[in-house]
Amino acid sequence: MGKITNEDELIALVKKELFTAVIGDIMDKLGLLNQFLPPQIQPLRADMTIVGIAMPVLEADVIESSDAGHNPILRKPFGLMLEALDDLKRNEVYICTGSSPSYALWGELMSVRATQLGAVGAVVNGYSRDTNGILEMNFPTFSYGSYAKDQAPRGKVIDFRTPIEMNGVIINSGDYVIGDRDGVCIVPKEASEEVFRLAFEKARGEKVVFQKIKEGMAAKEAFEIYGIM
Repeated sequence: MGKITNEDELIALVKKELFTAVIGDIMDKLGLLNQFLPPQIQPLRADMTIVGIAMPVLEADVIESSDAGHNPILRKPFGLMLEALDDLKRNEVYICTGSSPSYALWGELMSVRATQLGAVGAVVNGYSRDTNGILEMNFPTFSYGSYAKDQAPRGKVIDFRTPIEMNGVIINSGDYVIGDRDGVCIVPKEASEEVFRLAFEKARGEKVVFQKIKEGMAAKEAFEIYGIM
């Protein structure tokens, strides 16, 4: 794929040439068989894509009126959500799970702040709200869909930049998050160089196979010659 000198260049090239299907195929071949997030997590608009670095956020359901317990974080209005949001860095993706998927975990004001900090998207295992505002901003947001019920009295962020798990997929700080209309996959940081190298090779090979089949080559023959389908 040529020499890539920095993170910005890699992310731009992945966004230009790759997509979840080809990256997922490569991870399957490398034995990384469970890297896709739940299929309910979809872009707010079909053409939204995300290529960025995971900033994992852990949410928990709460009962707002309860004063019981010993964790002072749970007495803060959003727990550590504001701290997590303000800690976003350039090219990062706010990726959140842990609560029941019954209220919104992302909204317009969060998108504004994330944009200011150079973040490139949000992926939540639940709903998002303020949809018109997010779409107007064109901030890549992946969720279960639009639902206005607020997290404030129902959920709080209890930690961030900590490993999280979503349907068996482990997400660590620094992993790559790739999202498009076919879903969201996680590329582990330690495997990313090999995954992307092979994915670029496959994506470029698929263009050749596409042309050959378009010209009339049989699918079986194309697979035997190019090993791609």
